[in-house]
Amino acid sequence: MGVVLRDDEAAFRKMGDHDLIDYYLVYRARDTLCSVSSGDTEDYRQLLSAMNPEELGANEVAMLVTNLKALAGAVAYIDNVLHDELLSAISNMSLWNYKPDVMDALIEFIESLGTSSGKYVDYCLEMLTCQFFPPLSLPLPKILARKDGVLSRVHSSLKYIADLVPLSPVRLVPIVLNRKPQYCFNTISTLSLVIYVENMLKLESGELGEVVRIPMFAGVVDLLVELDLNIGWEDITNDTSERIFEMELEDGDESRDDDSELPRQLSQKILEGNSIAEKLDSLMVLTFEHLESCQVADRLIKIFDTLLKLFKKTILTAHKSKFAQFVIFYACSLDPKNCGVTFALMLEHAFFFSTNSPHHRMSAVAYLASYLSRAKFLSVFVVAGTLGRLVDWCVKYVKMQDDEINPAAHRIFYSGCQAIIYLLCFRMRSMMDDPQLKPWLVRLPLESILNNKLSPLKVCLSSIVLEFLRQAKAARLFMTSEKFNFDDYLESELSREFGGRERLHMFFPFDPCLLKKSDSYIQPNFIFWSMVQPTYDDEDSSDEDVGEAFSGDDDGGMDYGIMQSLEERHFDFAEVGSALNKMSITPKDSLHSRFGGAINKPMRMPSRIRPSTSPESL
Repeated sequence: MGVVLRDDEAAFRKMGDHDLIDYYLVYRARDTLCSVSSGDTEDYRQLLSAMNPEELGANEVAMLVTNLKALAGAVAYIDNVLHDELLSAISNMSLWNYKPDVMDALIEFIESLGTSSGKYVDYCLEMLTCQFFPPLSLPLPKILARKDGVLSRVHSSLKYIADLVPLSPVRLVPIVLNRKPQYCFNTISTLSLVIYVENMLKLESGELGEVVRIPMFAGVVDLLVELDLNIGWEDITNDTSERIFEMELEDGDESRDDDSELPRQLSQKILEGNSIAEKLDSLMVLTFEHLESCQVADRLIKIFDTLLKLFKKTILTAHKSKFAQFVIFYACSLDPKNCGVTFALMLEHAFFFSTNSPHHRMSAVAYLASYLSRAKFLSVFVVAGTLGRLVDWCVKYVKMQDDEINPAAHRIFYSGCQAIIYLLCFRMRSMMDDPQLKPWLVRLPLESILNNKLSPLKVCLSSIVLEFLRQAKAARLFMTSEKFNFDDYLESELSREFGGRERLHMFFPFDPCLLKKSDSYIQPNFIFWSMVQPTYDDEDSSDEDVGEAFSGDDDGGMDYGIMQSLEERHFDFAEVGSALNKMSITPKDSLHSRFGGAINKPMRMPSRIRPSTSPESL
């Protein structure tokens, strides 16, 4: 073969000096590779030494570029058994450690080898995806300076190989997903994790087709959920910060009468020291920005379909999720008419569909109530439509029952009722202020579902029941003469029983986001409790006034019964009456124990307190 090459004088005459040198180098590389099979490895050993120089000076760089280019022209002579040392040496090379001339030579070799034979496709894809993580030893300034150059070459090479080897995208997917860090979130740097996810999202929006797009986005969502579940409530709370789960005050609220930090800011400060939370926060922001780019490219609805399936499969079933669900909340905010409404309808269907497990249905309606209560971008008419369908379902359920109160047996019904009254706590005023919705809301058959033998108002969280009754009475929407005996201020044994082991009665998944950077994206589209205008007037409806109004009702009133019961239980109405307006749901006993009895002392509270997911509920 060598003789034929030497005697091809016509080809030599057509070559310039530069081409002739390249041709000669390729020939020498072929000869070096072929000599290994005959036992002559002297040149091969010199080649291996040149591929791993102890120092990387100008001469070594020039030799490295020369050898890579020569090998790129001789890939047909590479044998994965005879030349395994060479392949191993090249696979250990990182584009991040070199300047553009070496990068280009290495990429040329990878592309040539990957398209020469199917047996090297995985090897080349592995080499390219290795570049998704910069070397740990590389200083941050060099990583930032070289990132664009490295990643643009990697993705261009992936596209080149995919064009010539159509099945390579299928092979690429498991290789990328298998590189996902597992059980080492504390050790991997935030920057490395961000660059990895950035590459996954680049593949999702790239030109390799649906076979890559859907698995890449699914991999990102799975990673978010894994990080989320690795953040325990013990990482967020401590003895001095429990109140962040009770209180909710939006940024800039001027109603505070002290200089203390906002509860949400306190929570964010606590999470600043949590490395996993910081990683999750950065990846959430990266995902938000990717969704924005999809909206600009008119791809949002398409990727939202994938996101919706992932939510049903991954997030909805992970009831301990604290933050990952805000990805779909943000996607909905970008397109309320399509994505926002579709998400609500999906949750409705998951609740109404009787073949789903009770846990699945209760999670779905908890998400539904929390979403409709918090999503500022949703029309009140959309909210009213869902509310009407929830009420209709509960009405039909009551008609089919001839049973007494039983939290365990009717937990799905109670979860639906709690969703209704929770939603009305946030949205009642806006519906009553609308001339079209007010008569509709007044005619809503709340009486039939809330005042029957199943007694849902005895089972639902009493904090939500109290706020609902207060607003319903002010709006003249609902009243009853039934008397209640709550065992404690916030939750009763009945509510704990209907919530079950998972404590789904205290699950409000779209409570304010505690991740600082992510919250800045969510906040403009989010309804904080301090923004809600209840049907009653705070200034004109003090605790004493409310008690007098209830006691003056001819029918006794459900509200008066509750107040009387609380008085019998020796509740401090200076505290409890304030909480009626502030809607805290953390059990009183737990507060007492956590603060060492200090809860009974006068406290300066923010203007609003929200229903929230307490650590125990998860």
